Amino acid sequence: MADWNRGHDSVNDMLDAENKRIAENLATKVSRLKSLAFDIDREVDDQNDYLDGMDSNFMSATGLLSGSVKRFSTMVRSGRENRRILCYVSVGLVVVFFLLYYMVSRIQS
Repeated sequence: MADWNRGHDSVNDMLDAENKRIAENLATKVSRLKSLAFDIDREVDDQNDYLDGMDSNFMSATGLLSGSVKRFSTMVRSGRENRRILCYVSVGLVVVFFLLYYMVSRIQS
């Protein structure tokens, strides 16, 4: 009977050691997951701040564009002389765009 208790105690000791090892392994994995969750939370907060900043930038750009469209519409609806000026300005902007494009392409090659 004493031999059986000794064998039973050694099995219990082995099982206890195995349980401790598995518990430590599990604790390590849980701490890694917790750290990962905190990193994800921090990244999400950073991305939300970035998107909020973009939203305010787009809102200000929308305000500028809507004002420009109103002025452009007013100019188009006005007399013939303003239309001629509008055509000159439009052609001038297209020419400047192509000149800048040409100069940038020449610099890069």
